[in-house]
Amino acid sequence: MLFELCAQCQRCCHVDPGYPPLEVSLTQAETKHHGSICIESACTHLGSQGCTLGEDKPLSCKLYPLSFEPESRTFHFDVECPLKAPYFEQLADPSSQASAHLSQMVQAIVQLERTDSPFLHSNYAIDADYFELEALPVNPMVNVSTS
Repeated sequence: MLFELCAQCQRCCHVDPGYPPLEVSLTQAETKHHGSICIESACTHLGSQGCTLGEDKPLSCKLYPLSFEPESRTFHFDVECPLKAPYFEQLADPSSQASAHLSQMVQAIVQLERTDSPFLHSNYAIDADYFELEALPVNPMVNVSTS
């Protein structure tokens, strides 16, 4: 199972000593619900088995290790995430966890392109500043309309 490693790794929920805090970008709806979420050393919503927010987990966290660049409508991947190789490998299989994750994120992104595009821009700006990103080997947005 691809994402089972996440509960053990938890790298994305920590900020290394000496690095600035990571402000988790939130959609308009998430901002109303959570206010703000900032990771100074470890996310306050991180439990021993992973995120304690369940379905209330912010979209930017659900999206990770992907990042969406709204100008080019392309997805990128944090190269330091240990899931990179298996994720890229699984993209060849439409029934894989990686393909399912990417499909769910495409649906969420298309909705946000219509309803909350400022989130997409701010989220990508934070990701591009904070992570080393590499373009996905596929672009699922090629035939996806925003209308």
